Amino acid sequence: MGKEENATLKRIQEVAIKEFLEKGFKGASLRDIVKKAGVTTGAFYGYYSSKEALFEDLVSETADYMYEKFCGMQEKFEKLSVEEQTMRMEEYSIDYLDDVVDYAYEHKGIFRLILQSSAGTKYENYIHQMVEIEIRSTEEYVARMRKEGYDIVMPNLQLAHAIMSGMLSALSELIVHDLSKEEIKSCVKQIGEFMEAGWQKVMGF
Repeated sequence: MGKEENATLKRIQEVAIKEFLEKGFKGASLRDIVKKAGVTTGAFYGYYSSKEALFEDLVSETADYMYEKFCGMQEKFEKLSVEEQTMRMEEYSIDYLDDVVDYAYEHKGIFRLILQSSAGTKYENYIHQMVEIEIRSTEEYVARMRKEGYDIVMPNLQLAHAIMSGMLSALSELIVHDLSKEEIKSCVKQIGEFMEAGWQKVMGF
């Protein structure tokens, strides 16, 4: 792709990000994106087959990175013994969140697209999908703890879903607002401590 084509593509993407952030995926008009980017509809289709393809190209790398990091953390945690899981739960969470905050902060605009503008795309249930993974992991942890003889309570699944959704939403809100990275990390640490104390109470540690 030549310099001129690269410049055109970049212009389309920059305009699209602004349109999607302002109007959401559903509300954004391909006609307006093309017009504001100063290209013809035919030229647009030389880069993307649809508005959906454009949105996916903008967010897929960031979404995949965050999702894979989340799943990778879960997989590593599940390989530990129940004793290690209990002792190192906070350590795993902090390491994961530090990395995620660093990455999300550097890709804040795209992260906002995923969280705030993705209704009508395959990313609209992005947070929900991670919550479901977290709930399954929690169920497995509780089952293993009980098998080892620990008296531990699995909270009502609807309650667990609400708590985990709230936590991930809170973390996401911190990242997309105008806070410094240091402020975000401080708040994230406090949320983690708050959640850990809450889970210990609810689950009867």
